[in-house]
This record gives sequence, C-alpha cells and structure tokens, in this order.
Amino acid sequence: MKKIANLCLSGMFACLPMAQVCAQQISSEDQTKPRVIITCDPELDDSNSLVRFLLFSTDYRVEGLIYASSQFHWKGDGQGTKWWVPGREYSRNGINYPPMESWRWAPDERFIDDAVETYEKVYRNLKVHNPAYPTPEYLKSKIRIGNIEFDGDFSKDTPGSELIKQVILDDEPGPVFINAWGGGSTIARALKSIQDIYEKTPQWKEIKEKINQKVILCLSGDQDDTYTRYIAPFWPEIRKQEIGAVSVGLAYNAQMSAPKEDLVFYSPEWMQENICSKGPFGEMYRVWGDGKQMVKGDKFDFFGIFGKTVDELKKEGYVVWTGLQPKGSYLAEGDTYCFLNMIDNGLRGHEDLSYGGWCGPKTELPDSVKNYSMREMMFYRSVHNPLPDFTPAVMNGLAARFKWSVTPNYKDANHEPVIAGIKDMAAKPGDKLKLKYTVTDPDKDKVTVKWWQYKTESYKGTAQVDDPASASTTFTVPADAKPGDKIHLVLEATDSGTPQLNRYLRLIITIK
Repeated sequence: MKKIANLCLSGMFACLPMAQVCAQQISSEDQTKPRVIITCDPELDDSNSLVRFLLFSTDYRVEGLIYASSQFHWKGDGQGTKWWVPGREYSRNGINYPPMESWRWAPDERFIDDAVETYEKVYRNLKVHNPAYPTPEYLKSKIRIGNIEFDGDFSKDTPGSELIKQVILDDEPGPVFINAWGGGSTIARALKSIQDIYEKTPQWKEIKEKINQKVILCLSGDQDDTYTRYIAPFWPEIRKQEIGAVSVGLAYNAQMSAPKEDLVFYSPEWMQENICSKGPFGEMYRVWGDGKQMVKGDKFDFFGIFGKTVDELKKEGYVVWTGLQPKGSYLAEGDTYCFLNMIDNGLRGHEDLSYGGWCGPKTELPDSVKNYSMREMMFYRSVHNPLPDFTPAVMNGLAARFKWSVTPNYKDANHEPVIAGIKDMAAKPGDKLKLKYTVTDPDKDKVTVKWWQYKTESYKGTAQVDDPASASTTFTVPADAKPGDKIHLVLEATDSGTPQLNRYLRLIITIK
C-alpha cells in the first residue's frame, strides 16, 4: 500500500497533469448537473456511502474527494504532537486516555484511493449501462488530503482546503454542494483562508456575497464543532441543507426502526445476493460480522467481529454502544443522506432546498425544536412532513448499480424507466390542466405508474389528479391555492424488472 505521504504529494499536483482530463469531462450535459465536493473521514459508514456515491457519479459533477478528520478520526502530525479535546471518545464510556498523537487513524490510510481504484476495476462495465460515468482518471484528479492532523484544527491550508477554495471562487454558475461526512475543519479552513486574504480589501463584500449564494453545506452533524465555532458565526448566510423528513433508514441500526415490509433490504440474504457477491465493490462494502476493521485493533470498531456476545466483546476491551446484528446484515451508510437529493431520479431535489427528493425538503422549524439534536429534528420532520416509503427505491437502485458493475452486457441488467413530458406549468385556481406523459422502459419491462403529491412549505393543501394510475390524466388546481404557491405533483414509474426500479417526473405548477 502507498503511504499517506505519497497520497498528499499526489493530491497537490494531481490537477496539473490532469488538467486536460478535467476539461474533457465537463460537457454541456455535465454543466447542468449539481457540483458536489465530499469530505469524509475513515469511518466504515463513510466508506459505504462512498461506494454508493461513486456508483451514482453519473448524476453529479464530482469536484472533490477529500480526506477529512473528525472528533472520531484524526491522523496526527507524525511529529509526536499530542492532542486532547474535552468530552471526546477518549474521555467517555468509562475510559480516560491521556492526550493522543492520533486517534483511530491507520498509518497508511487510503480508503478514498481504494474506492476509486475499485471503481476503476469495474468502470468498463458501468460505462456500458450509462455512458455518463466519469473516467477513473478524472476521479483520481479530484482526490486531496484535507485538514486531517487534529480534531477541529483548521489553522493551516491543505491541498483539500485549497481545492475547495478554488471551486467556490471560480466563475462557474450554479451552487456547489459541499458535503461534510466527518468534521468540517477542511471546509472551515477554505473559508478562513478566503477571509484572511480578502476581508480587508475592496472585493470582500462582493466575494462574501458570491460565496453565500454559491455554497450549500451538507453536514452529517457537526463532528468537530468547526461549524458551530467558526462557520456559523462568521458565515451565517451560507445555506445549509438539512436532512429533512426521512423515510429511508441508512444509518447504524436502521433495521431496528424499519417497517416490517422493508426488513428484507437489511437482511443477510438480501445483502449477499445483491451487494456482497457483486465483484470488487461488493468485497469493499461493509456488513456486520465481515471480519474487517478500518483500523486494526480499534476498540471502538467491533462491527466486523462475529461469534462473540456483547459481554465477551466488552471483556476484550471493546466499547460496545449498540446491539449486535446477524452476520452479513446491513451495517451503515449514514452519510448518504448528504447527497441523496442530488441523485437524478427525477424528483429534482437539488434544484431547490425546499423541494426534497429521496431525502426530505428543508423546512421551517419552530423555535421550540431548534435546539434539538439532528436525530430529534429528523424525527420531528418525519412526523410533520411525512414522505412515501422510499426504502425499496433507494435500496433497489443501489442493487441495480452493483449489478451493472459486474455485467458487461446491457441486456443482462435492469435499468430505470424513462418519463417524458413537461416539468413546469403555470395556472390559476380552478384551472383544469391536461397532463400527458410518455413512459417507456429500455428493457421492455412492464411499467406501472401512479401520481402523488410531494408536499412542501409552498402549498400545504391537498392536491390530487383525476386518475392517479394513468400517465395521461387531468388535474384541477385547488381553489385555495394562492398566487405564488407551487404545487408539486409526482408521476412515479415502477418497472417489473429485477431489481424493481423507479423513475419520477416532478411537475411543479406555479399559481398565477
């Protein structure tokens, strides 16, 4: 394995020799896709989310794949410097470690590089099923080392923070979705560097406004307190995508709260058939009891161990904070929520934070719940903004991509249906609209359709088409709709293939 020092070196010069590769990838079609940067630490659910992210890299422009730290994982500076922050893992759970030189970080950590190299092994197959997959060379050119030395430290520039700075200062239109699957220190450093350079210059007001309009933060919590300590106070107008009303269980223990009909998607049998047996990515994807650890000997990482009870694990020094699941069952992919709305499934979740996709929309919260934890807020939104159960669509979609990765012939795998028709209309209350759409399937599968309303903050009333089971129907605009309201109607198509796949068309009706 290459050492991380080599990764850092490659990260610093990657964009120079790969400049032509980068340019070749930005087609006119690519320019309409959301631009996404991910920063992630070496947590197993980050690794799993990264697999999904790469398998769906047809749907967005990958602008950065950046190694990051968090309170749970940091590398240290390699010079013996010790670090300690009160209230972290090393002073909880009945333990009291002294200041540490590093925390839960492998000396040769390269999980992002490993994932992209795995992608390279299956790229030829993936390209057969969707020509929009970026080249492995392009993805490699986006890998950088961020602020990984210490938990919450953003005191110096890194190749990762410099890449973020470059992207958010460029003149390309549209937002940049910056994901923090771990801590936000690399993002904070990029913003602090811009502040240091421009704050006392005439350009500062313009630059700050540009960044406020351009950057959308997608945070998997505040895992190193840098959002609270720096970003929120100094950049309060930067938009933050909330994990809205969620109907898909992807975090640790997802199976514990899943409805009975969805339990199959977390079972060892389903995981083995659809994920673990599917080539290089299947080998990489983590499940319960798979015999692996992100860092050898990590007493907080007991997930790969099987055949031992909780008490036995505790006797061996493991910090066991959750019950054990059967060997081979679903483990975690908790950071997927950060980019779930960027997936191009037809729900248009990335176009506006209030729209929502497979992950719910941004909603206005009452003051009484604004101090809730992220988990409590998610529950609140799920109760007050219920969504359809997207679990089958989300998990079957992943299964299909895994199948693509090991299938060299297009006809031997399933693909999403296609819906054609208008996506935006304007109408007055009481208007009767003709809705006519064409639904086809590239694999000639039978397709069933249904219409439903995706409720948002814009219009909270009930809207229903006349024939929800037909792609061609009529809709009468409710009388209580007010000028400026937007009614969101979704045409959902589900094929009969294996696995069953979904496609949506979101019709937005603006009230005149």
